[in-house]
Amino acid sequence: MVLETFAFALIGLVVGAGALARFPEYFAGRALTVSTAVVAALLGGRLTGYVLDEGGAVVQFALSALASALLVSVLARPDRVRRGSHRRHA
Repeated sequence: MVLETFAFALIGLVVGAGALARFPEYFAGRALTVSTAVVAALLGGRLTGYVLDEGGAVVQFALSALASALLVSVLARPDRVRRGSHRRHA
């Protein structure tokens, strides 16, 4: 149980850091993005563990990463990104 919790936190860190590395202009704060990813991964992993009766570790890890990615995507603000002059103005 302790190792699973550590693995879920690590999954959250990877998802948060990956989102910041791939789309840094979409997120307002680094700490908010990473902490949301970690908390979502922990909650998603624990909830999945309770539903599956601690069986299926691969499914738990996959759903933990999915929950983390979904909640981090809520924080993304692509409408605030400034685009170059290639945008057409009507």
